[in-house]
Amino acid sequence: MDGTVERAFQKLETNLEDLTKAYRSLLDVVRKEKEILLTADREQLEENNKLKEDILFKLRAQDSLRSRYASELATLVHADAANPRLLELAQKLAGTPAADRLRTQHAALDILIQRITLINKENEEYAKSALHALNGALDNIKDTLSGSKTYEKKGQYKQGPQVSGNFVSKEA
Repeated sequence: MDGTVERAFQKLETNLEDLTKAYRSLLDVVRKEKEILLTADREQLEENNKLKEDILFKLRAQDSLRSRYASELATLVHADAANPRLLELAQKLAGTPAADRLRTQHAALDILIQRITLINKENEEYAKSALHALNGALDNIKDTLSGSKTYEKKGQYKQGPQVSGNFVSKEA
């Protein structure tokens, strides 16, 4: 590799390492979010969500840099600069240690993103379940507080099911 390609690769590699660190942090936050959802601690959840938003903001910035650095390297190695792919860049750099490092970085990022996506989907299900249980409890409280009318204005008996003794599940 010549000097300009080496410098472009170094910028991209450093950026990919930073991206990997940020995605690892996001994975930790998403795992912690799962625990917080199970314990239903609203204050911790708010704090965790702020941290998650900060990490996502940093990831967006890092990803835009990655795109720019990958385009620069793609131009130098005669790859698709408009839509640079790490594996394509690795293929263009075949036979060099840089190719292996790009493949390794790609695999690490791919695994991290898959784990984050999976845990985030689980967290979404936990949150939906908790909201469903909460809405059921609120509806039950509303029905209890509104009272049940057994007579209408004309004095006739109103037929209908009684709403007493409803049990709210503690499932999340």
